[in-house]
Amino acid sequence: MELISSSANQNFLFTYLVFFFVELLTKGAESSSSEVDRHLEMGRDFLARGQLGDALSHYHAAVEGDNRNYLTYFKRATVYLALGKAKLAIGDLDRAIELNRAFTTARQQRGSVYLKMGDYDNAERDLYVVLQEDPYNEEALYMYDRINPARQQIDLVHDVISRNDHHSAVALLSQLLEVSPWSPEFRELRAQSNLAIGDRLSAVSDFRSVNRLMQDGSDDLTTHIFKLAKLLYELGHAADSLKEIRECLKLDPEHKLCFPFYKKIKKIDKFMNDAETHREAKSYEDCISSAEKVLKNEKEVPMIIFGANQYLCSCNVKSDKYADAITHCNAALKIEKDPSILCDLAEALLGEEMYDDAVRSYQDALELDENLQRAKEGIERAKRLQKQAEKRDYYKILGVTRSATTKEITKAYRKMAQKWHPDNFATNESERKIAEKKFIDIAAAKEVLTDPEKRAQFDNGEDPLDPEGRSNGFRNGNPFQNFQHFQHGSPFQFKFHFS
Repeated sequence: MELISSSANQNFLFTYLVFFFVELLTKGAESSSSEVDRHLEMGRDFLARGQLGDALSHYHAAVEGDNRNYLTYFKRATVYLALGKAKLAIGDLDRAIELNRAFTTARQQRGSVYLKMGDYDNAERDLYVVLQEDPYNEEALYMYDRINPARQQIDLVHDVISRNDHHSAVALLSQLLEVSPWSPEFRELRAQSNLAIGDRLSAVSDFRSVNRLMQDGSDDLTTHIFKLAKLLYELGHAADSLKEIRECLKLDPEHKLCFPFYKKIKKIDKFMNDAETHREAKSYEDCISSAEKVLKNEKEVPMIIFGANQYLCSCNVKSDKYADAITHCNAALKIEKDPSILCDLAEALLGEEMYDDAVRSYQDALELDENLQRAKEGIERAKRLQKQAEKRDYYKILGVTRSATTKEITKAYRKMAQKWHPDNFATNESERKIAEKKFIDIAAAKEVLTDPEKRAQFDNGEDPLDPEGRSNGFRNGNPFQNFQHFQHGSPFQFKFHFS
């Protein structure tokens, strides 16, 4: 009896343990299934709201929770497609079809993706299987019928490119990309043809698209990033080029092309930024110095040289270095016509009193931009200055530049007044008359150039002391008309004090 009882107890204990573990496993499976369903539900909600990153996170969790559910792979593939990650989507569609060979929807989706990627052989295989199952599937029929015309078109593209007919190649590739917008090959071909016809901005757009399409796993991505960075640099966009080359170095810090190029454009970008900063701060000498460093380090790429000469043109004008400004403005304009540079050139020409040339430069700027107010006002100013040059130039009278400070003007006035005071020429009547005229001009120059309002009028081409103009200073341009009480009517019978 004891043996029987002992055996019964052991069987009962074994049965209880088996039941316990089965129950535990069942509960775990139910818990796991419930968790997967929760992730699928949340992924669906995020997808409906357009929150693709959150949706993808939940579909990742669902796949990890149940890697045998073909629908979960299909749903994650949908998110990948929405994110533009076609290759990753293909991987999930492959797995979904592997788990369920009869899953026609996934096969049709994969055929559609292959068609958009320009992989016509795989697209044809998938869509053929779909049409065997469902011959009246309109969407599948539409895609299937596009495959052979697309094949013929790409053959035609290669033919016109071999004949250097790049305009035709761009047109054909643009049509082809309506069928296969996710093809890096077609976009790169169009980029190269755009480069061949000189449309670099369109080429940049295509190269950017190539890089985006290759971000989901291509081993050749660094090479394409380098191509884009180099093209941007050649366009004169050093900052954008530097940004791209840094992306290359994130993938390969020692890349044989990207690393040396990075060192070069980092330096150029710094000098360019410094020149812009100094120009904005009106530190024109520092602007000139920074731009000269660009030219010292880059002697081949025209648009970078153009940018440096543009700064040298502008900042030399602001520094009254008109001859240098003219040299650099013309150097920039040889590379590319630009209305703002033409206006800077006109300003430099005005500084050199080349009025007719200045007017022509402003007119050239208006031909490029007919609404450019700076050029319109510049033409009128140049004409006024030309008319003014026939009369008195107060800056020349005092021997100062147009950017001279009031302190510098006053100092120059004192020096000139001491030199040409008529009392210094009392023994020679003819010299005294010359001195009187010069002294009148010197006094007039001081009055105009030390009065902000009158100086502004003069800088705009108007003489505030011109009796034919809006004179509000010395009557008839004579600063001594108020000195009639001096003996013999002479304004020079007094001791002059230079204060």
